[in-house]
Amino acid sequence: MAAALTILLTSARVAPGLLSWQAWAALSAAARVLASAEHPQAESLAEAGVAVQLVAAPAYCGDPAEHAALARFLAGAATADPGGPVVWLAPAGSDATPELLGALVGAGLDVQVMHGSRDLPGAHLLDVVEVMDTLRTSCPWDRRQTHASLAPHLLEEPYEALEALENGDDHALREELGDVLLQVVFHARIAAERPREDGGYDIDDIADTLVAKLVRRHPHVFADVSVSSAEDVNRNWDEIKKAERAGKDPDGHPSVFDGVVFSQPALSLAAQLLRRAERAGFPAGDRPASDESLGDQLLELAARARVAGLDPETELRAAARRLVGRVRDWELRQA
Repeated sequence: MAAALTILLTSARVAPGLLSWQAWAALSAAARVLASAEHPQAESLAEAGVAVQLVAAPAYCGDPAEHAALARFLAGAATADPGGPVVWLAPAGSDATPELLGALVGAGLDVQVMHGSRDLPGAHLLDVVEVMDTLRTSCPWDRRQTHASLAPHLLEEPYEALEALENGDDHALREELGDVLLQVVFHARIAAERPREDGGYDIDDIADTLVAKLVRRHPHVFADVSVSSAEDVNRNWDEIKKAERAGKDPDGHPSVFDGVVFSQPALSLAAQLLRRAERAGFPAGDRPASDESLGDQLLELAARARVAGLDPETELRAAARRLVGRVRDWELRQA
């Protein structure tokens, strides 16, 4: 009868000891439990009464050249004492590749793969925080950055992501969104170095604030408010934001323009101001005459885009790209 070996896979991002019921059952029934001395689960299992045998197994990083050596090691460990099944705690975060499983079966083992813990969605964000901590303490460039020095990137990175989106390049968009995320994590890491009484905060505070805002602004999802359309959601959203602005205004005179960022590109600003004014009930006919200035004419174009259901910034960017195409065609004809 073939020796039984269970490969127990665990996540490095889940707290040690938080294992599935099947994993605990397999560990309790095992004749031998093998793990490396640095495995994050080893100490927790020992504290729970599971006898863990610390071994120096051959390296396993998914390299095909390592499969045969590791298979021989595990086969020897599984057959050395036929007193029952053997559980091997694979390096945290690793997987049982088809090549490794094939080598183990070829060595005469009855192999079972079991997941003791899995990453939850978003768990890899912990890696981002950890890497950022390391960079902040170990990289001379990252160590000397401030909120002010990083400010240009808060504008540049989203535009690079937008360009990837406009180009239809999903791979580039994925990468650029990572750069946008880096800005959030970087600023949070810098802020975490300040004491709380001096306005310090960390990435968890940012996440808590965001979650609270999303829950507060979606009562139709998280409370008992009923909606029948996306328009209802927009109306609720406006009322909620209006109440929030009223709570922030010390004079009790909130404006529909409270919270508008005036440093954004002019066309985007104009579109947002017009949208807010319309939602507040401001008469559309009270806009300045279009011949007063070039700026007024541009504002009128933004208003026309609003009526047509278009975003003026997007339309202008599309027109700019068409111009680039025409100029490049012209350049090729001149060559």
